[in-house]
Amino acid sequence: MSAHGDHKNLGGSSVESFSENHNPKEQDKIAPSDIEDVIVNQDSYGIRLLDTVEGRNSASMLINRMYAWRGYTGTHQSADEPNRVTLTATDKGDVVGTLSLSIDSPIGLASDVIFKDELDKMRLGGARLSEFTKLAFDPGVQSKAALANLFHLAVIYARDLYDCTDIVIEINPRHRGFYQRMLGFEQIGEMRTNLRVNAPAYLMRIRLSYATEQIQKYGGTFSENKGIRSFYPFFFSPREENGIIARLLRMEKDQA
Repeated sequence: MSAHGDHKNLGGSSVESFSENHNPKEQDKIAPSDIEDVIVNQDSYGIRLLDTVEGRNSASMLINRMYAWRGYTGTHQSADEPNRVTLTATDKGDVVGTLSLSIDSPIGLASDVIFKDELDKMRLGGARLSEFTKLAFDPGVQSKAALANLFHLAVIYARDLYDCTDIVIEINPRHRGFYQRMLGFEQIGEMRTNLRVNAPAYLMRIRLSYATEQIQKYGGTFSENKGIRSFYPFFFSPREENGIIARLLRMEKDQA
């Protein structure tokens, strides 16, 4: 499943023009002891690792609502799969955003359906791939930080828990500029048609080494970098990132 278009505002504004209702100073108050599931801040907003049937159903409802509004076909279920991590953003207990991270395996990735030749070239070059899929975000949540937190947690899972080198994403052409300018994704190959949703698609790639450099440079600096055209200032600070990684590694150890 691709990540076609679901981070757009119902009023027609993209993620780039979201108003910022989140206080960046509050983000820096998060401590490892405050983390439940994955992250919960001091207000009502949190991010959780989705591991219940009820949570998966809530995420699927949000995905289907956003996809239907965009005119994409099909029903999209958030399934419990061993090579997939699904993160949800919640506000007062309601799921307001979801993003799945798929890890490459012998069965491949969703983008292999139409971009297998490009992905195989990366694999032959030594890339350990992961993929963003099923991105959906409630347009009523007017916060860049909320979406950035989902992206950052997925980066941490791919890089630090699964030892991936790259993240790929299959996107609608209307969102190519956002991923290129604001996150540093690069286009791989030419536009093709995704028959599962009956829409055009590009394959985009970001090297996790580049994402790491940007997080170290800009993470948690929104108040100091309001004019920069980058999404990374809305990511967690390096200090917060280290605390999250330590917490997730402890969770993995406890579950082993």
